[in-house]
Amino acid sequence: MLKSLNVPIFTLLAAGLVGCATPRGAVMNTPEQAAVMATVHQFVDGFNAGDTTKALAACADSISIIDDFPPHEWHGAGAGAAWFQGLEAYAKQQGITPVSVTLRRPTHVDITGDRAYVVVPADYAYKFNGKLVGEPGARLTVALQKGAAGWRMTAWAWSRP
Repeated sequence: MLKSLNVPIFTLLAAGLVGCATPRGAVMNTPEQAAVMATVHQFVDGFNAGDTTKALAACADSISIIDDFPPHEWHGAGAGAAWFQGLEAYAKQQGITPVSVTLRRPTHVDITGDRAYVVVPADYAYKFNGKLVGEPGARLTVALQKGAAGWRMTAWAWSRP
């Protein structure tokens, strides 16, 4: 679906996700944190490639999404696919082209039982009507749940600085 934009929306720098940090900045590298981040990687890698099937495979069947473009929220079965379609239409309508989000070192990779909470600072850059603009200091916040298939994203939100 995003292939018509002919650009990746999220450009994830692997170095930004190698270490996971506590709110105090101590590096954590537990196998469970790595598994949680692998799910985030799967979503973003699929997203970067314009492969919605791969990206959505990282998501639970029912997901909640909050983003900064209308209608601002999507939830329930099919919400991920609806978000991808909405983003493509919005970007085309607004004259947004080459988009990249650089994720930095997570500030939270908190795991309690079968639930996880991830916060990743991000810098957002894109062309708006041909002019390079950006939103440095944004945040991607993700909630995940572990089930039989492993960790899946159950919710995520994008917030501008």
